[in-house]
Amino acid sequence: MKRTVFLAAVLLAAACAPKEPALKDVFKGKFVLGAAVNAGQIRETDTRGDSVLFRHFGAIEPENCLKSAEIMPAFGQYNWTLADQYVAFGESHGLDVYGHCLIWHSQLTPDFCFDKEGNLVSPEVLKERMKQHITTVVSRYKGRIKGWDVVNEAIMEDGSYRNSLFYRILGEEFIPWAFQCAHEADPDCELYYNDYSMHEPAKLETVIKMAKDMQERGIRIDALGFQAHLGMDYPDIDLYESFIRRVKDETGLDVCITELDMSILPTITRSADVSMTREAWEQVINPWPDGVPADVQEAWNARMGAFLDMFIRNADVVRRINLWGVSDGDSWKNGWPIPGRKDAPLWIGRDYNLKPFLHKYVR
Repeated sequence: MKRTVFLAAVLLAAACAPKEPALKDVFKGKFVLGAAVNAGQIRETDTRGDSVLFRHFGAIEPENCLKSAEIMPAFGQYNWTLADQYVAFGESHGLDVYGHCLIWHSQLTPDFCFDKEGNLVSPEVLKERMKQHITTVVSRYKGRIKGWDVVNEAIMEDGSYRNSLFYRILGEEFIPWAFQCAHEADPDCELYYNDYSMHEPAKLETVIKMAKDMQERGIRIDALGFQAHLGMDYPDIDLYESFIRRVKDETGLDVCITELDMSILPTITRSADVSMTREAWEQVINPWPDGVPADVQEAWNARMGAFLDMFIRNADVVRRINLWGVSDGDSWKNGWPIPGRKDAPLWIGRDYNLKPFLHKYVR
């Protein structure tokens, strides 16, 4: 009897214990906090991931289901199933819904830029196809998707335009044309340009020039998306902060941190020693297959905490932070570039608990 009473008391105390504050509430008034969701979360088969998502995040962005090759397997032929589920999922759980992405050189529907003979289409035809696609997708979710990554990853690190099919056919004009089409399809929707390595000076220079050119032409653009796929050894945090401020100072635009993660593993570079055996190379890029040492975890938490502090300092510029996944187990970095490589790049671990750097905010 005494044991039963004791257990009941313990359970009651646990039930009555205050929960840690939700991150979305902690940062409310500073920036919107969101996460990228995968198909399992959209279909609500990942119950633990969804539970963490609903508690800590106020916005969602899709990993894949709105990219052209996913939503449009052949030009003009759409499969809306998962995309519709995604938007309804966000709405039903009170989350701000964002779209990613309308125009991207990768994961591109094969016949978007080609005619039946396999030749590149003319500029006039491509503009019409872009308008048709953008109008179809944006109009379907008009008033339901708050903001779109209109164009994704069009500028190289050296500041040149990526030699994509869009660029080869239309030149620089494909970007403002995409923004114009998106705005016409939903005049109230926020529109963003999104790219990685925005800490590269030449790249940011071109992106800012592109944004200012659109502003001068009266074409709507609301923010620049900094993907923020960070590493333990790059980028320099002070430089990153100065570039965020530069965007605001030179264009008046806000910054969205759109795909935030930070690999805890060694940075993969193209300058690996070609004389290394595959086994030696795998040991270099995946040194802790059985678990990351405590001191490395502490260093990761210190660095990610410093980035978060920086984002908070610049909350007048940073309008949204979007983690690229809900928890470490969801990250695209797992299994890349070799099977079995296990990363821990997000704010929430595989155990679905907040990482230590967040504890000072949720006490």
